[in-house]
Amino acid sequence: MDVISLTHPFADKPQGPSGKQVIAIGEFDGVHRGHQEVIAKACSSAKAAGCELALMTFDPHPRKVIGIEGYDQLLAPVPLKLELFDKLGVDRTYLVTFNDNLMRLSASEFVERILIPLEPETIIVGFDFRFGHRAEGNVDTLCELSKGRFAVQVVRPYLIEGAEVKISSSAIRTALSEGDVKTANQLLGRAYSIQGEVIHGDARGRTIGFRTANLQLQSPYLIPRYGVYAVRVELNGNIYNGVMNIGVKPTFQTGELKLSLEVHILDFSEDIYGQQLKVELIDFIRGEQKFSSIEELIKEIQANANTARSILSSISK
Repeated sequence: MDVISLTHPFADKPQGPSGKQVIAIGEFDGVHRGHQEVIAKACSSAKAAGCELALMTFDPHPRKVIGIEGYDQLLAPVPLKLELFDKLGVDRTYLVTFNDNLMRLSASEFVERILIPLEPETIIVGFDFRFGHRAEGNVDTLCELSKGRFAVQVVRPYLIEGAEVKISSSAIRTALSEGDVKTANQLLGRAYSIQGEVIHGDARGRTIGFRTANLQLQSPYLIPRYGVYAVRVELNGNIYNGVMNIGVKPTFQTGELKLSLEVHILDFSEDIYGQQLKVELIDFIRGEQKFSSIEELIKEIQANANTARSILSSISK
């Protein structure tokens, strides 16, 4: 997949493909099942028209730029988003810098200055698509401004039978903030995951019989509710079961509380400092607790590990 970074105003006309292309536009935070439906629709349209499939997405998240709290953390930071796009068969991604210049474009200017230079055959958007300064444009506006130069297709809401909430990035964020990873994973269509490098911690885990890998995130992932989770861990292409603690370790912390992400990989004892781990959250075990003694903590860690084993044994890798 080709990745083309664009920043408005363009110094030169953006280089599109040699032929026509179908472009799906969106923030695609999480690349959840609703987003996947948009991309699938775009893929189908591109194949039918003999065009290449392109996506247009934005970095940083537009809601962060306009000052909405919480959007400095993402369900799918750019590296993960691009990886997922590639797996979904996208030929090209236009990664557009969302800055003050872009934010102030009117709906008409967005079409004329951003879309038209890319010579799209078709633009595909979700039913709730908004664009232009202060979100003045919607799907009807886009159809009007196309002036016959490109077709517009709108993807209806994607609903999961039996689901209690509509698929949206906001719903997934809410679920993760409550530790409801089962709902989050159902809406995502995959397990929510974070990735980082294993760094040296305080080595307390090995002194109490439970070695942990301390993760340093290298992208701005959304941090779910503090607590303990049953997880799947990917290391060098291999999958392991594990238990993860996310929080500030109140039993040990004094002074300023610092976020810690620690993974205990079950039945594993190798030295993996400096290596990359991908951790998939499968189920929530308990919220963060402060223990009155090390002995009490060790007993609880063992119980959590047993719970994780039970949960993960019922799920195929």
